[in-house]
Amino acid sequence: MKKVLGLLALSVLLVLAGSAAAQDTIKIAAMEPLSGSFKDIGERYLDGVVYAAKVINESGGLLGKKVEVIPVDSELKPDVATRKAQNLILKDGVKFFCGGTGSSVGAAMEQLASKQNAIMISYGMAAASMTGEKCSRNFFRTCGNTDQHSFALADLIGKKGYKRVAIIAQDYSFGKEALSAFKKRLAQANPTAKIVAELYHPAGTKDFAPYASQLIAAKPDVIFTPNWGNDLTLLLKQGRPMGMKQKVFSYYINDEVTIEALANDGLMLGNMGAEVYTLSIPTKKNKDFVAKFYKDKGYYPTWLRGKSYLSTMFWAEAVKKAGTTDVNAVIKAWEGLSYDGPAGVWTMRACDHQAQIPFWYTEIVKKTPFFKHAFEAPAGMIAAKDVSVPCEQTGCKMK
Repeated sequence: MKKVLGLLALSVLLVLAGSAAAQDTIKIAAMEPLSGSFKDIGERYLDGVVYAAKVINESGGLLGKKVEVIPVDSELKPDVATRKAQNLILKDGVKFFCGGTGSSVGAAMEQLASKQNAIMISYGMAAASMTGEKCSRNFFRTCGNTDQHSFALADLIGKKGYKRVAIIAQDYSFGKEALSAFKKRLAQANPTAKIVAELYHPAGTKDFAPYASQLIAAKPDVIFTPNWGNDLTLLLKQGRPMGMKQKVFSYYINDEVTIEALANDGLMLGNMGAEVYTLSIPTKKNKDFVAKFYKDKGYYPTWLRGKSYLSTMFWAEAVKKAGTTDVNAVIKAWEGLSYDGPAGVWTMRACDHQAQIPFWYTEIVKKTPFFKHAFEAPAGMIAAKDVSVPCEQTGCKMK
């Protein structure tokens, strides 16, 4: 009997010790593709989250506790991501999730967070519908959405006076919403501009020759694409030698991995992009951030790392304001909160949980302080208010 009681006492102590350890940390799970074709994207996003946790922990933690990042391989599959997240919620009590890759994964995670009263944060999943008609009080987006991003580039193309514009995107919610928003804004920015080709292709396409042929045949002045990852790399790598010589305006044209993979600066020079975080943002806060990151890591916090880092820091500000990790309190604290960081002031709009953020234009040039290959140079900024969609027009009815 004494032996049984002793074992029971030991079990209780172990449970209490585990519980105490859990209470000493604030866990946030990063849902990223850490295998497969888009592994590189996921790993760079994860790197930014982990670095933010390091900075927070070295500064005394969050509410006096350490932030623990849990990497989760979403495999870029909504069912896989939600199954793994559900397990973390039920077994480990995880309340906070984040991710940047795949709007379909983001939409599924948004539903799960709403059902389980957790918080899902997107620093890259950009389909406007997630903070539009499918919005949820448990979902926050700290990056631009497809409306904001497309508006920024449509304004730039419109102001430059291009008349014939070809557009191409991945054939899923993100790509379709990106092109829809672009067409709408371009018509306002330059009513004389004409869409001469509108193409969609499956995500992960290997042969872009048929699409490049159609783009070339349309004889556009410029090409716009929200493509990302290998779909952007292969479009340029295969299209340029075929005669696709037009300047490309892209969400993610400043991706250093794409530029390195092309291994030909001539394919990229003059192309332009816009993002909420770019390495070349000319603010003192950004220069200080870039310098510290490089000192700590030995490489630069390019756009993916920068976005996920700033997003995690913004989330931490909401938790600080709440003074607790209670989900309902954090939601309330984050609504209307502003974060003044390396990329300017970001404000979380309460009506739809879409951050209001300026976009920074970049142009690919031959020489920069960052890399030996061509890379981004600053090309201006468009204010958050100039790419914002009024709450009443988003379709969001927050529950």
